[in-house]
Amino acid sequence: MPKVGVLLSGCGVFDGAEIHEAVLTMLELDKRGCEMVVMAPDKPQMHVINHLTGEVAEGETRNVLVESARIARGEIKNIDDVKAEELDALVMPGGFGAAKNLSTFAVDGANAKVDPSVAKLLKEVHSQGKPIAAVCIAPAVVAAALGEINPELTIGNDEATAKAIESMGGKHFVCPVDGFHVDEKNKIISTPAYMLGKRISEVHAGISKMIDALMKLIG
Repeated sequence: MPKVGVLLSGCGVFDGAEIHEAVLTMLELDKRGCEMVVMAPDKPQMHVINHLTGEVAEGETRNVLVESARIARGEIKNIDDVKAEELDALVMPGGFGAAKNLSTFAVDGANAKVDPSVAKLLKEVHSQGKPIAAVCIAPAVVAAALGEINPELTIGNDEATAKAIESMGGKHFVCPVDGFHVDEKNKIISTPAYMLGKRISEVHAGISKMIDALMKLIG
């Protein structure tokens, strides 16, 4: 049974993990018989967004690990307690939390810094020859952490984000919402999801294909 890490960034598209992407990723991993190690950093969110209005909820604070636990039904680990040696692969759902809580990409773009614990795990998983899958905006985190290996990535066709990824050392490939891109050399897979998708069914199609490709790389 493959053991796959699922790295979350909170709960909610505008300030955390995109819930559809996270749940669809977990569903597809479960359907393929994977054991999941769900994790998140134990740190405050960049800010809290009222998902009804889209506005910043002034004065509110939330914790990334605590919020991510909502999606994981409480079965979650602090990323600092997860070792690459215990995983066969790592998957990162998207949502603005990837760009706000796992990295500073939302603020700093191509000059983004990655949370140290996230960067450490990404580097260790890659150095051990294990595959990484990234959804939606999460490929930008991969580029920021692993730019020196020139990872091939897709976020769909958003020109500004693609340019930022390439400025960080990545190589961007245009991809439809129901498709995915595989960097065979570096064992990195990505799919656009809600960077392009308007319907959950479109997003599901791309994530399902991405997980199929991930399973082949796990072997």
